[in-house]
Amino acid sequence: MKIAKKDWFFIILIVAVLGIFFAISGEVTTKKVPNDEQHKRFYAMVAAGGLDGMKEADKHCPECHNETGGIPFPSKHPLKPKDGPMSCHLCHKYQATK
Repeated sequence: MKIAKKDWFFIILIVAVLGIFFAISGEVTTKKVPNDEQHKRFYAMVAAGGLDGMKEADKHCPECHNETGGIPFPSKHPLKPKDGPMSCHLCHKYQATK
């Protein structure tokens, strides 16, 4: 069976798309939510409520992580509490608990 010219084009296109996805995927560089005493209550929220628990936990992040006396955000952080509702869990994942 001979592969037609248009079939080769389709195969090359699929390989190129998969190659691009592979090239841009890499190691996660964002910090994970520490599993320590300060964040223990948030881990409990996540364990009890799943995604809703994460959203609820996100509401409390600005209590400590803020620009006015708390733990400041890095200068290149894409979103800060003054910009609107936080969705910290989209980038900062919770560590697996034992």
